[in-house]
Amino acid sequence: PSCGLGEFPREIFDLADTLEILNLNGNALRDLPDDLGRLHRLRILFGSENAFEHLPPSLGGCPRLEMVGFRNNRIDSLPAEALPPLLRWLILTGNRLRALPDAIGGCNLLQKLMLSGNRLAVLPEELAQCERLELLRIAANELPALPPWLLQMPRLAWLAFAGNPCAPLPKFPPQFLPEIDWSALVLEDKLGEGASGSIHRAFWHAGAEDEAESVAVKMFKDTMTSDGLPECELAACLASGNHANLIPLRGRLVNHPQGAQGLVMDLLRPGSRTLAGPPSFESCTRDVYPEGLRLEPEMALAIARGAASAAAHLHARGIHHGDLYAHNLHWHKNGDTLLGDFGAASFYAREDDTLASALEGIEARAFGCLLEELITHSEWITEHAAQCDVLEGLCRQCLLPDPRQRPRFIELAAALGGDRG
Repeated sequence: PSCGLGEFPREIFDLADTLEILNLNGNALRDLPDDLGRLHRLRILFGSENAFEHLPPSLGGCPRLEMVGFRNNRIDSLPAEALPPLLRWLILTGNRLRALPDAIGGCNLLQKLMLSGNRLAVLPEELAQCERLELLRIAANELPALPPWLLQMPRLAWLAFAGNPCAPLPKFPPQFLPEIDWSALVLEDKLGEGASGSIHRAFWHAGAEDEAESVAVKMFKDTMTSDGLPECELAACLASGNHANLIPLRGRLVNHPQGAQGLVMDLLRPGSRTLAGPPSFESCTRDVYPEGLRLEPEMALAIARGAASAAAHLHARGIHHGDLYAHNLHWHKNGDTLLGDFGAASFYAREDDTLASALEGIEARAFGCLLEELITHSEWITEHAAQCDVLEGLCRQCLLPDPRQRPRFIELAAALGGDRG
């Protein structure tokens, strides 16, 4: 990658019998050869950060191609011929698409579709035929409404739609959250980095005579992410308020020398860790857990209870998290569980009962997947059979094919012994 390529190197065809992953990111490519299908073992192809103005039709001739990533090009057309027969994962974030072909309905293996940062004002109804679709990113487009058929898709669990006309951001009063001046912070080591920004440990001098306090500072990038716009994430963080299962906010960063936006938060409790890693190429939509992880039954219940309680709190405020995954849950051996990462969060009209019920039903499926994983990675013994039965019962309800039949989070939290906190 990043070799300044203006043309596809024909030498790559010499690897046709073995090549499975091809990374062409960061070049100046505008097209791919018509005989690309000669790469008959190719499963994964990346062509991001190039100069493509259309998705190359020859992709459709690759018999084993499952994952296609063409972020941040100039793509304004997606020919039907460009859709490979085994497509599971399509990433077209940050392009210029105004339409998807009706033929996308024929991609019956499609699980993950990432279209944030385009110009889509409508989605083809044929997409409803993709009944295996689980993750959809359509943030920062021009959608005036979410189509009813989308809200009824049987396996959709992770949806981001912020930054569209159908999901306007709320307006916050100036003192909605205390302002913390950049000059009062001393950044230390980086604690982590995601698509929307980086998190640093920092010392905060709240006042002239106060001792410095250790906090975490999230610095937002100013670029489109696969989930959507950083300003939408910032708004969702602000609107989420305080809750026992959300990371407490201290204030909003002001007066950064480059005008960067940021939030000051509590540091996670020492010993806290994320429950799992994000999905891999192979797992596609499901998280990857540490090998050998076995949770005590009470811990599994505490994690489920905390996640359900946090989600109930968010939905009560008209916030759809959109990324309810184990890799966004921080847990501690004492049972504390915190839900983080609002990069895929979206606002919706809570008073619209039909919309609210559908969106909560979609998120309930994500929770069902989490319950399924917690059950798998826990040590269930005879005396905990009743608790396991509770989780399995809730899991079945959350995975029902009709989103309208799935439980609300306030019901899930109550069934697990929690509340909206």
